[in-house]
Amino acid sequence: MKLFLDANVLFTAAHNPKGKAAFVIDMAKEGHWEVVSSEFAIEEARRNLEIKFPKSLARLERLLRSVAVVPTVLEGDCPAGLAPKDRPILLSALLAECSHLLTGDWKHFGKLMNRPPSTGGVRIQTVSDFLVTLVN
Repeated sequence: MKLFLDANVLFTAAHNPKGKAAFVIDMAKEGHWEVVSSEFAIEEARRNLEIKFPKSLARLERLLRSVAVVPTVLEGDCPAGLAPKDRPILLSALLAECSHLLTGDWKHFGKLMNRPPSTGGVRIQTVSDFLVTLVN
């Protein structure tokens, strides 16, 4: 499995080292799956941490050692209705041939969650939903 981590997942992992998002990255370190993100998503996570939790920036940098950085795709076919700021996230996940896109952004991705036929084959899920599917 190859998991694309959206900015909010990176943000959460850096801010909450004992949470589910951090667990996903820790499990990748152990070889259970691969985690990737794009510079676009990473920069958004950095900006938000800088504003809200600047002390978590160092942890983000440590976490990123385990995250492969894939190219940011700014243009291409994308499911209708996806906000322009979120298109690079899905397009980058598709280019990287990810099986999953993990996000906490229900507002923009909610209608596309768990609908891989509508999202080019990538399964969009929250971290919690992803972890639940592993045990079921």
